[in-house]
Amino acid sequence: MLPQDPIILLSYVNTKLRDDYPSLDELCSALDVDRDELLRRLEGVNYSYSPERNQFI
Repeated sequence: MLPQDPIILLSYVNTKLRDDYPSLDELCSALDVDRDELLRRLEGVNYSYSPERNQFI
């Protein structure tokens, strides 16, 4: 289960991307997370996914 607070979610997801997953698609697949929902939640706090950096910035 992902954190509900968007800032904690941001930290959690970026850590997972850095340490465990080479892409957002792989993270979403492995954790059974809806990619569009995750993007929407983090865009709500002005962060977007950068595939080049494999993190939300």
